[in-house]
Amino acid sequence: MPYPPNKTKMNNKEYIERGRFAPSPTGRMHLGNVFSALLSWLSIKAQGGKWVLRIEDIDPQRSRMEYADLIMDDLEWLGLTWDEGPFYQSERGEIYEAELQKLADRGMTYPCYCTRADILATQAPHESDGRVVYKGTCRNLKPGTHSGPAAVRMRVPEEGEGIVSFVDGHYGEQIVDLTTQCGDFIVRRKDGAWAYQLAVVVDDAMMGITEVVRGRDLLLSSPQQIYLAKELGFAPPRFTHLPLLCNTEGQRLSKRDRSLDMEALRSRFEAEDIIGLLAYKAGLQKSPNRVTAEELVAGFDWSNIGITDIEF
Repeated sequence: MPYPPNKTKMNNKEYIERGRFAPSPTGRMHLGNVFSALLSWLSIKAQGGKWVLRIEDIDPQRSRMEYADLIMDDLEWLGLTWDEGPFYQSERGEIYEAELQKLADRGMTYPCYCTRADILATQAPHESDGRVVYKGTCRNLKPGTHSGPAAVRMRVPEEGEGIVSFVDGHYGEQIVDLTTQCGDFIVRRKDGAWAYQLAVVVDDAMMGITEVVRGRDLLLSSPQQIYLAKELGFAPPRFTHLPLLCNTEGQRLSKRDRSLDMEALRSRFEAEDIIGLLAYKAGLQKSPNRVTAEELVAGFDWSNIGITDIEF
C-alpha cells in the first residue's frame, strides 16, 4: 500500500512540509550529490518539515543495494539524517503499474518501437542541453504494424495546447511548451524498467511530498512531471532548483571526478569541513568555516544563494 498517505489532503492545522532526497544508487555520492542533499535538507528543516529518503533504484542494470547502503552511510556521516524511509522504488512496481494502466485506459499512452539510434538519425538535438525532442514517429501506428519489445510513451497535447507554467522556488517563473520542447516522453522503458518521470510523480504524490529540491539540469523535467501528475489526478509539489557545481572548465561535477567522491573526501576531511565549504560556496556563510548542517538551519534563506553555477 502507498505509504505515507498523501499529506496534501490534510487541513491547514495538520499540514507539514515534506521534502525528499532521492538518489539513484549507481555509485558513491560525489560532491554535487552532497550539495543537492544539503540544500534539500536545509530547505525543509528551515520550514519545520520532514525529510524523506527514497532510493530510486528502478534501473536494474545499474542499481546495487551496496551503493544504497554507502549513500545512507555518507548521509549519516554528514549529519543529514532523514525522518522517514528509506523507501525503495524497486519494491513499488505494482503501484506504478496501476497508475500506468489508468493512463492507458484513457488513451494517453502508446507503444514506441524506436531505438535511440533511430531517433538521433531522424532529428538533431533541440534543447541547449542536447535533449532530443521526440517527433512522434510511433504515435499513430496501427495495431500490429510492429512487433517486439516497445517502450511506452506519454502523449503530450498538440502544438499550442501543451503550455505548462510554474514558479520555481529559486529560478522564478518557467514557461515550457511540452510539444515543442519535450515531445511525447517515455514512462516505461523498452526493457520493462520504469521511467524516472512516472515513478517520481507517483511516489511524490503517494508520499505526500510538498517540495522537491534538485539541480537545475532537471528544470525541464518539472513541466513533464506537473503535466503527468495532473493527468493522474495528483497535486504536484513545489519545485526548487539549485545551481550546479562545476569545474574550472564549466563542466558539471560528476562521478568521473573521483577525487571529489565521498570515499576520497572522507579520507581527507571531516564532515564539518565539507559542509562549511559547501555553505560558503552557496553563499550561506561568508567564509569556509567548519560548521554542521544543523547550525545552518536557522539562517537558511534561498535568497542568499545565487542562480549561476558554482565553480569548484
